[in-house]
Amino acid sequence: MTTTTTPVTQLQVVDTTSAPWGKLPIPELGVELDVLPLIDDPDTGMSVIKIVYPAGHVTTWHTHPCAHGIYVLEGILMTHDGEYGPGSFVWFPEGGKMQHGATPTESVTFLFIVNKPFAIDFCDAPQGPCDV
Repeated sequence: MTTTTTPVTQLQVVDTTSAPWGKLPIPELGVELDVLPLIDDPDTGMSVIKIVYPAGHVTTWHTHPCAHGIYVLEGILMTHDGEYGPGSFVWFPEGGKMQHGATPTESVTFLFIVNKPFAIDFCDAPQGPCDV
């Protein structure tokens, strides 16, 4: 009988109370979002980022070539399909047209989880073409 030794897993830990935040510029919208990267897997492109949409910010109609989820930590996430508060997890399938952002009066903080490399293509409107 052959036995193998499984190595102890090395954990990746981010203290989100003290880690430095960065900026994610979105020139098409004239905004820089506050972001705190938590994990990025170079083999798959999967990533998890803590993001803040400031009050009044809405990411206009767009698509992604990746599926992604938003887990709301604080505030209200406004989407084309409803509003979601803290504790809500909203999954956006790959390739669909969507719109999401913060309410006019309150910022929203969330975990942004993508399943493969992230990209964004902006659309003219829900029925309009997108830049792909």
